[in-house]
Amino acid sequence: MDTTVLLVFVFVYAGMILGGIPGWALDRTGVALLGAIFLLVSERVSPQAGWDAIDVPTVALLFGLMVVSAQFRLCGLYGAITRRLAAADLSPSTLLLLLIGIVALLSALLANDIVCLAVAPLLVEGCLRRGLKPTPFLLALACASNIGSAATLIGNPQNMLIGQRLQLSFAGYLLDGAVPAVLGCFATWWIVRRQVRGDWHEPRRRIHVPSPVLNRWQTSKGVLVLLCLVAAFLFSPWPRDVLAMGAAGWLLLSRRMHSHKMLGQVDWQLLVLFGGLFIVNHALAESGMTARALAALHEAGIPLSQPAWLFAGSAVLSNIVSNVPAVMLLLPAATHPQAGAVLALASTLAGNFFIVGSIANIIVVEQAARLGVPITWRQHARVGVPVTLVSLVLAAGWLMLRAQM
Repeated sequence: MDTTVLLVFVFVYAGMILGGIPGWALDRTGVALLGAIFLLVSERVSPQAGWDAIDVPTVALLFGLMVVSAQFRLCGLYGAITRRLAAADLSPSTLLLLLIGIVALLSALLANDIVCLAVAPLLVEGCLRRGLKPTPFLLALACASNIGSAATLIGNPQNMLIGQRLQLSFAGYLLDGAVPAVLGCFATWWIVRRQVRGDWHEPRRRIHVPSPVLNRWQTSKGVLVLLCLVAAFLFSPWPRDVLAMGAAGWLLLSRRMHSHKMLGQVDWQLLVLFGGLFIVNHALAESGMTARALAALHEAGIPLSQPAWLFAGSAVLSNIVSNVPAVMLLLPAATHPQAGAVLALASTLAGNFFIVGSIANIIVVEQAARLGVPITWRQHARVGVPVTLVSLVLAAGWLMLRAQM
């Protein structure tokens, strides 16, 4: 056993659990990067092995889709949709249902984190202007973004990683993920309505959140590229990472949308986090400790290679270390034909359990707090816990039915 590798692994994943290292100005990304650097400096991983450990197709796919999502944010589409939705002459219950549906659809096709980042402040503005309590709608936004992103292999970073590593069919996974996502959205709507109990209103307040003005040409360009990209994912044999990079290149080739603004919307922190974790997990696997840990769990009656155990393990671990690190740890056990769908659905849907369970939750809570709408752990848990449990049960039931089919 390589003690140095083990200590680095424990250090990095302790940082994933705590969100950083207490007393130091390090977040999860900084911890992962520091762990990778130490492994390289200590020569536990050679520079070439470190580069080879990084899954370039996954990183390229993630980067390309971030650029596509940035197009929609900068052209003002997210802002236009949110403001029109908030101003629609609908009952609060109907407005909630429509919000959940739109957010879930956007999150299934674009990065759910960016959807939450763009929509949350404008949703607060629209609710306060109408005299509606923002909190129920914000909680629905967070839950719907996670649930919607579970429907496809491009909805969130962990699904992209799973799809690339396990070489899953885009259309094939859609059959696994779409039904639980739709049912989970209706469950979210029902649960939030039950929690509100008709108490939707509060005194009106006028605030203004700046957002880009809708550019119809750039929006049309983005929609066309996105539709072509999804069609290519569904029907072409070309690698998804190459297609996503091609789409990003086409959007960057613009006379109006400056490339530095587009690239400024890319979540570089997440890309660095991926790189660091790839190297740390590679070092652990090369030391043989990953294989020994899986064998020990199997002997203890917890065979993670079986769908039921993988589903449970993914749901639990995602709420301990967050879903991307959890998926990286569990991928070596994903050998069953249903493992990809199990891992993607469980890790994503479990993200609604706690605020720190997914980046989307944290983004919504932080954006709301900046506008004077605090969301406590208790408030989130009252919605997030039942939404998580119900959506996981629905997903498990659907996967069992799919297995029999």
